[in-house]
Amino acid sequence: MKVKVQWKKMKKGIDKNGVELKNSFQQAGPYLGLGVQFAATLVLLIFLGSWLDGKFDSSPWFTVCLGLFGGFAGTYNLIKTTIDLGKKQDAEKK
Repeated sequence: MKVKVQWKKMKKGIDKNGVELKNSFQQAGPYLGLGVQFAATLVLLIFLGSWLDGKFDSSPWFTVCLGLFGGFAGTYNLIKTTIDLGKKQDAEKK
């Protein structure tokens, strides 16, 4: 089955939707890395705690303490960044 593509109509749709898509990504862009940043903070501190436990033979205390600290630090950073970005977007709308 052969399908004919009407390029002129398709190009108009892409241009119109491309602008909308670009605006959507610009608005969502600052939020896209927050999850990765949260996970990286948590994982990095857990690995650091595990390494310290091996070095000082104090298993599992460093891992637990640094894991909890990483969870709190990641959550704090996530909330703070989200609030700051929300304020910035509200200021731009006004």
